[in-house]
Amino acid sequence: MVRRDRLRRMREWWVQVGLLAVPLLAAYLHIPPPQLSPALHSWKSSGKFFTYKGLRIFYQDSVGVVGSPEIVVLLHGFPTSSYDWYKIWEGLTLRFHRVIALDFLGFGFSDKPRPHHYSMFEQASIVEALLRHLGLQNRRINLLSHDYGDTVAQELLYRYKQNRSGRLTIKSLCLSNGGIFPETHRPLLLQKLLKDGGVLSPILTRLMNFFVFSRGLTPVFGPYTRPSESELWDMWAGIRNNDGNLVIDSLLQYINQRKKFRRRWVGALASVTIPIHFIYGPLDPVNPYPEFLELYRKTLPRSTVSILNDHISHYPQLEDPMGFLNAYMGFINSF
Repeated sequence: MVRRDRLRRMREWWVQVGLLAVPLLAAYLHIPPPQLSPALHSWKSSGKFFTYKGLRIFYQDSVGVVGSPEIVVLLHGFPTSSYDWYKIWEGLTLRFHRVIALDFLGFGFSDKPRPHHYSMFEQASIVEALLRHLGLQNRRINLLSHDYGDTVAQELLYRYKQNRSGRLTIKSLCLSNGGIFPETHRPLLLQKLLKDGGVLSPILTRLMNFFVFSRGLTPVFGPYTRPSESELWDMWAGIRNNDGNLVIDSLLQYINQRKKFRRRWVGALASVTIPIHFIYGPLDPVNPYPEFLELYRKTLPRSTVSILNDHISHYPQLEDPMGFLNAYMGFINSF
């Protein structure tokens, strides 16, 4: 009798725990996105949107040096946004007439449709559409890219090499800390789980929160250049905008696309004659030293390289903006 009462009380306790956990879990899974910080709100307010096939794409377009013909287009990395460039933005406007950046589809303030087949081909087409929208399709463009944006730049370079009508005319390309070689790319554990997670992916993306995000992203920064909590919240706010955490698994298919189209994209880099440069944070665990750099120099012997201080890691434009900007200006002023 005593045992039955104990079992009954235990069952009642578990029912009570379950009844309490259900609304708590529901609230946890539907936490509204964080408020934009004043700086991030200002970034959004100063930008604009254009429409690509019914989808809204956010972009920044600043007029800099008067009388200069130079245009630079900035292509950001995963999983962040065009806001990655804010520390070097003003410096770029002192050298270029137009400084342009966009949030790729699925990132930042741009639309994040789901379900959707996200691809590097579509992202490259969006860049081309943006420049047509701005009336710059016939101008020579300098591309500056990072991480995910490196592969978008490779696809744009492939199209330029094919000399197809309506494609960008690329004057120069500067890459930075991106996995342009699948064989030397070391994705994070969460990225591996999400890109091949199958039925688990929707669960993992919905369970993702600021704590998981910040713990996962911080290690790709150098030990002395890690983002502050407020900077991490800005990144997370950009991801959570338009429920972007729910499309991360779809966006991560770019890793598989890099493997599938390696010949196309690495071949484009190796065969063009325009000036190419690479700015490298050597402490990067995603594109580790020296394996990455050795393969890069072997594959692209004509490309120049800037190696930043040995404590700079995967986000060089945020970790060492002055070093990054100086390296880029040295490249741009060399031809």
